[in-house]
Amino acid sequence: MIDIVFSESACGSLKMAQHYGKGKYQEGCIGIFISHADGSKPTKEEVETARQEAKEKARLAWESATPLGGKTTDIYGFNLVLSVGDISENQPGIKRKQTLEHLYSVYPNDEGRQAVEEILKRANENLKAIRERAAAGEALRIWYSNQPDEMCGLYWFMGQLNQWSVHDGQVSIVKLPEWEVDEKGNIICKISWGDVAPEEWHRYLALQKPVLPVFIQSCASHWQELQAENEPLRAMLNGHLVSMSEKLYDDFILREIAAEGEQFQEAMIVGRVLGKYQLGVGDFWIAFRIEEMIHAGKLEAVTEGTKDMPIYHRILKKCTLKL
Repeated sequence: MIDIVFSESACGSLKMAQHYGKGKYQEGCIGIFISHADGSKPTKEEVETARQEAKEKARLAWESATPLGGKTTDIYGFNLVLSVGDISENQPGIKRKQTLEHLYSVYPNDEGRQAVEEILKRANENLKAIRERAAAGEALRIWYSNQPDEMCGLYWFMGQLNQWSVHDGQVSIVKLPEWEVDEKGNIICKISWGDVAPEEWHRYLALQKPVLPVFIQSCASHWQELQAENEPLRAMLNGHLVSMSEKLYDDFILREIAAEGEQFQEAMIVGRVLGKYQLGVGDFWIAFRIEEMIHAGKLEAVTEGTKDMPIYHRILKKCTLKL
């Protein structure tokens, strides 16, 4: 079985899930994050308590997990961010490279360039390998959600399959539920497969559905329409993947800026927009829209970010008359 996902985090988590829970649990390195609303530093006792709780949670997760089995070489990830930028190409090429370079420019230069080169190289190698394996009759399973990049990934990949010779029953899909109820009765909402922990993947196998040729053709046709429109963004609206303008998320950004004083930390705005509204876009897009507001004279950079951090680690100032 060939498994296909549309982000690096989902790819890594799924690979871990293949063997997660197999054998005796062995304690490893655990990272914790503690913050106080008033910005005060956590005490040693708080840190130790949190560390012990994290260790116990990791142990229980391992012992309750059901390994998926399989080989990591059967998992292919496409981290192409197809919800953003030019999608006129049928396969990742120069235009996708330009889009990714633009997006990754918010990160330190060398880091961004190297990441883009690796993403495109791996995507085209993966596409070639999957096509060869599919032609040999291997089954394909595609994991997707309502998150814009994953939904775009599904439609794009169906466009690829529509050009290949795949047989009835050879392709299946698994869609991430919009919400779930955990063992304590809490409602849990995951945005994308990147939010799924290694010990959780096996639970979703029951949602696997076979794909009919008409579904592949319908997705491929819709992707061609989106390619023809080739707008700056694509998003889910009333259950449909549609083309949108670059200003789609601006109101959420402006709402958070309005809640700040005259000067504020840009990184806090980026973090709150991503966490509060669950839009399914990356930090780079929020940073770019804020950059546009700076160019329009609505905001002004008071400080510069450090070279080894994303550009949005700086202080901004409101230009009150233009906001």
